[in-house]
Amino acid sequence: MKKSYIPNTITAFSLLSGFLSIIYSSKEDFQLAVVMIFAAAIFDLVDGIAARLLKTTSQFGVELDSLADIVSFGAAPAFLIYSFHFHKYGWIGIIISALLIIFGALRLARFNSQIEDIQTKGDFKGLPIPLSAITVSMFVYYVHNNGEFIQPLYYVSVPLVLLVSMAMVSNIKYSAIPKINKSTLRGKPIYLVLAIVGLILTFITDGTALFYIFLGIVLFGIFRHIIKKIVSNKKDELELKEKQI
Repeated sequence: MKKSYIPNTITAFSLLSGFLSIIYSSKEDFQLAVVMIFAAAIFDLVDGIAARLLKTTSQFGVELDSLADIVSFGAAPAFLIYSFHFHKYGWIGIIISALLIIFGALRLARFNSQIEDIQTKGDFKGLPIPLSAITVSMFVYYVHNNGEFIQPLYYVSVPLVLLVSMAMVSNIKYSAIPKINKSTLRGKPIYLVLAIVGLILTFITDGTALFYIFLGIVLFGIFRHIIKKIVSNKKDELELKEKQI
């Protein structure tokens, strides 16, 4: 048995989880649909780790992973948010929901076309599609209350979907998940601290804190990009003035 079957099988489970999410959304079991998207994200993380550990990373695996992602993190969250809320907006709701799968596909196509070394996992240009899916799905999980939105967050749904959709096709840099090892923990123990705090908050809030955690990751990338742009522009202006003098 080839070792590549192991990570590819895990990827297949991610794809299955996305399909199950669509089924549960169609039955209006939205919380279980969210759980399936989260399960798909876990499988998506594990298959990459397995491929690197077994040294079976290949272009085939990259393509299979992307095909699974477009279902689990594109179609599933799009159908989830449409079934849960956006169907009330008619054809406008269809278009807004579809942005998650359309922009997600564009994000994956750009990633696959620009990847240089499949053995090396660098930072991402644009919001990774799993983060987009988890943010939207955890929003549904958080505001779900007997099939209705918690009113203060009622108007957040459309801006949220537009935000993550645009972030996926943007040039905003998002850091890859660091490898957890002794050197990482010694050099940047903040990763361990944040992970522990996140787990504690998730546990004491029955999972609802995950929405704010992932929303924070999305917004942090945007704010960091804006700050870097401002600093870069000021630096260019100073250099220009120095040349003129």
